Amino acid sequence: MAAPGPRGPSCRLEFAVQMSCESCAEAVRGALRGAPGVRLLELRLEAQTVLVETELAAERVRELLEASGRRAVLKGMGGTEEGSLGAAVAAVAGPGGVRGLVRFLQVTPQSCLVDGAIDGLQPGPHGLHVHEFGDLSRSCDSCGDHFNPDGECHGGPEDEHRHAGDLGNIWADADGRAAFRMEDSRLKVWDIIGRSVVVDAGEDDLGRGSHPLSRVTGNSGPRLACGVVARAAGLFQNPKRVCSCDGVTLWDERNQAAPGPPPAPTPHL
Repeated sequence: MAAPGPRGPSCRLEFAVQMSCESCAEAVRGALRGAPGVRLLELRLEAQTVLVETELAAERVRELLEASGRRAVLKGMGGTEEGSLGAAVAAVAGPGGVRGLVRFLQVTPQSCLVDGAIDGLQPGPHGLHVHEFGDLSRSCDSCGDHFNPDGECHGGPEDEHRHAGDLGNIWADADGRAAFRMEDSRLKVWDIIGRSVVVDAGEDDLGRGSHPLSRVTGNSGPRLACGVVARAAGLFQNPKRVCSCDGVTLWDERNQAAPGPPPAPTPHL
């Protein structure tokens, strides 16, 4: 089974990008110029913000922006139409340095965009599921079963009969990174706030295997990493620059929490 590319329905992403001069802005424009699947809608130098419309995973767009030598942080997501139907995010973590972000955007009442990047995985496929509880008191073991409000058996994302939380597999590359973007017709952002996202150690067989757990969990092995689903900012809803609780700047927070290493600084020309 081939790994799917990290593309999906078009949406708009708002980034904070550390720009201080016109040469910074031009470097950012150059980093996006000609990139397939992404279109620059607005760059505001004084506000240090960039708005794009894209079919790419948010992490891939961040990488493109940081290829300019400027740090970038995703501030908000939205559909291509005006208004927001809801957005959520889960910061997942597990033993051995596994960490990443999974974002959910309700593009239409019938379509939820799932977008994320997770580092520290073993190369290959890993099951990804929304679970019923946002309880991490016993790590991932207390997250409950797959989110399954309709009482269905386990299946794949395209199956008629499946758990609502069945998102199939994500694929980690040789460096242990899985960047993904998918559209799901069963999940609704408003139904999963406060629940959890779990990444499994093995491949989800999508309910097609002969193992007794195939129709229950996809026989995807132990739970590897997890995080609670929380509300997230839509477009232009996140004015944050410095956290009031600990004084951490947006850029320091990016270095602490975002998957992957920060970009090397580039001197102004």
